Amino acid sequence: MDRTERYELVFPLSGAEDDVVTVHLTDRAGAGGFPVYEDDTGIVRAEISDRGEVRMLASGGHQVLGAPLLARPLREDATGSS
Repeated sequence: MDRTERYELVFPLSGAEDDVVTVHLTDRAGAGGFPVYEDDTGIVRAEISDRGEVRMLASGGHQVLGAPLLARPLREDATGSS
């Protein structure tokens, strides 16, 4: 089964703009059996279902997990960039 390689997680902020974090596919699966995605730092981790449902995963102690407004799949074009 083809998996989406990258998503943008969109988090609401109190200002005019939202915070957007790009996460990429890892080789791990979450408790729900869906793939785990993480940002380049490894701090932001999320299990994303095949229906785009997101469950944030703690990457360290005392972490407060915010819920994203949505997860946008990033599609690769023919050159390998989005």
